[in-house]
Amino acid sequence: MTDHPINPIPHKQIAPGLQFLILTGLLIGLLILGSIIGIAFIGAKYGLNALTDILQSKLTVPHADTILWILQFTGTTFPILVTPIIFSYFIVGEPEDYMKNHFHFPWALIVIVLLAMVAAMPLIEYLGNLNAKMVLPKFLKSVEDWMKESEKETEKLSDEMMQMNTFSDMIYNLLFIGLLTAIVEEILFRGCFQTIFFRWTSNMHAAIWITAIIFSAFHMEFYGFLPRMVLGLLFGYFTAWSGSIWPAIWAHFVNNGTIVVLTYLSQQKLTSFDFTQPQVFTNGGYIISFVLTLLLLLIYWYISSKWHAAHNGEELD
Repeated sequence: MTDHPINPIPHKQIAPGLQFLILTGLLIGLLILGSIIGIAFIGAKYGLNALTDILQSKLTVPHADTILWILQFTGTTFPILVTPIIFSYFIVGEPEDYMKNHFHFPWALIVIVLLAMVAAMPLIEYLGNLNAKMVLPKFLKSVEDWMKESEKETEKLSDEMMQMNTFSDMIYNLLFIGLLTAIVEEILFRGCFQTIFFRWTSNMHAAIWITAIIFSAFHMEFYGFLPRMVLGLLFGYFTAWSGSIWPAIWAHFVNNGTIVVLTYLSQQKLTSFDFTQPQVFTNGGYIISFVLTLLLLLIYWYISSKWHAAHNGEELD
């Protein structure tokens, strides 16, 4: 199987280990700066008391949802968007290699990605159910209690932001949570971080796995670590084999967008399906999900490899 194509290290490139430290430091710095800007804006417009109440999960204050969206955009989304742009254009000077935002890939992959994401849903659900049963050793009970409490607080804030009263609310969430989040996170993780780890390890699979682990850890949702890591693996292979970030963005959007649409339908009583409750499939269903996902990944690899071989004059292994 040919490991598709991440370009070799160019002459006089910054060492990958140093690149990782620079990118991580830049990300942390911009996250802090963005949070400060958001807090200052909210304090000036709505008052610090409103901000304090929100941070204490008192969501009955006026404009709670607006304040949460401001914090989300200034403290997370915008910094994640700006970080890879600054890094790829002004630090390493290789935006195409690190952002991979070109469209040079076979468009049949878009269909394969959609099918793979649908096929993987039972498998992702199984991993989520398994992860939810995680129990730490007794001597780490205080850590486990903190993790559970943190998860509950995060869920409360997420539920508030996902409250959709109108169709336009659903479209807004679909664009912001579904599309924009997919774009910024994929360019940062599968674009910059994955490229750095490939150049550091010279192993595509190691780069994908390390990036997926960091991607999942970044979200700080302890009881959703496994399913998010596996999603990160799918996004990683979609990027590495196609050479473009867009199939991974599409996959990320399908995942997030499905959650937004199902949440809206549930809130409007347009479906009796409650995706917030664990869905249990038969063992056969989980096996079929795994086999279909693996098969579609192999098809994705094969189409990508043939397409790149035809365009680069290479032989397909």
